[in-house]
Amino acid sequence: MGQKIERDYQRFRKLVRGKVKSNLSKYISRGEMIGKKGKDLVSIPLPQIEIPQFRFGNKGSGGVGQGDGQIGQPLGPGQQQPGQGAGEQPGAHILEVELTMEEMAQILGEELALPRIEPRGKKNIVTTRDKYTGIRQTGPESLRHFKRTYKKALKRQISSNTYDPVDPVVVPIRSDKQYRSWKDVQKPDSVAVLIYMMDVSGSMTDEQKEIVRIEAFWIDTWIKAHYKGVDTVYIIHDAAAHEVDENTFYHTRESGGTKISSAYELAEKIINKKYPPDQWNVYAFHFSDGDNWGDDIPHCIELLNEKLLPKLNLFGYGQVESPYGSGEFYEYIHEMLGERDNIVCSRIPDRESILGSIKEFLGTGR
Repeated sequence: MGQKIERDYQRFRKLVRGKVKSNLSKYISRGEMIGKKGKDLVSIPLPQIEIPQFRFGNKGSGGVGQGDGQIGQPLGPGQQQPGQGAGEQPGAHILEVELTMEEMAQILGEELALPRIEPRGKKNIVTTRDKYTGIRQTGPESLRHFKRTYKKALKRQISSNTYDPVDPVVVPIRSDKQYRSWKDVQKPDSVAVLIYMMDVSGSMTDEQKEIVRIEAFWIDTWIKAHYKGVDTVYIIHDAAAHEVDENTFYHTRESGGTKISSAYELAEKIINKKYPPDQWNVYAFHFSDGDNWGDDIPHCIELLNEKLLPKLNLFGYGQVESPYGSGEFYEYIHEMLGERDNIVCSRIPDRESILGSIKEFLGTGR
């Protein structure tokens, strides 16, 4: 019975993965997963899936293939047209299914055909971690192995003839309980830092910030699947740049002019101070509507070429479309593509473009 439960569980997980994969674009554009993100899990709202079945009806009762039909006519008996009174049938149910962030990264990688990231720098540290190596009869309840405990209790009840298939209640006793055993192992860490920079000048709207938030979530999900430790740095800028926390990054309201070089200068200072490239994999993503003070553009290009790009695994510039910004900065970044292999630029005019933009950013495998 335990094997059947495991098989059914695995079939269910495959069904869920397939459903999420086929609707990935919808979930990404609406940001449904982000709102339901926990510490290690994401709750996915999935419509209940009904398996189609054929049923025999009464002869002459109407239906497909019997008599003339009209466009929009219901195929089954007893179905009411919209607006013809209250219905008596239950509605479709929404099932909340939890997936781990590792599963979400796998789904993202499979759907977008993303190559695995090859870490460039590795932090030269060794950490001690607990490795679970077996099962023992005693231990803290936090390490109790539910599946093994359940199977042992089930075997005991079957062998003692106390298991009732009609009322299949399995109650473990003390001797049934199984606990994970572990030993300390030392392993090196490969670590990364994600630096997000966002233009928050008056031309950036709340909708554009939401697009940035959704895209950053999926970038996080993919990169964190390849590293043991990831730090995140948030920088906002208008004419001046500031390091802020995540909440401020996505919800601040600013106005005024735009000076992109201020964000690049601050990012370089933070890297030099805390994240030396010989020890860290450094990823920087800048989101803007492309409007910049004209005299600042040469300084931006100089900073990228001489200061930032030599230190980065990847620099991604994402330009969200604004009814107010000029959008010209994209062209300057685009001109650099042939000169550097660790720079990617992407246009993100709306939410439906997020999936393609993620593929552009992460498709390099850097």
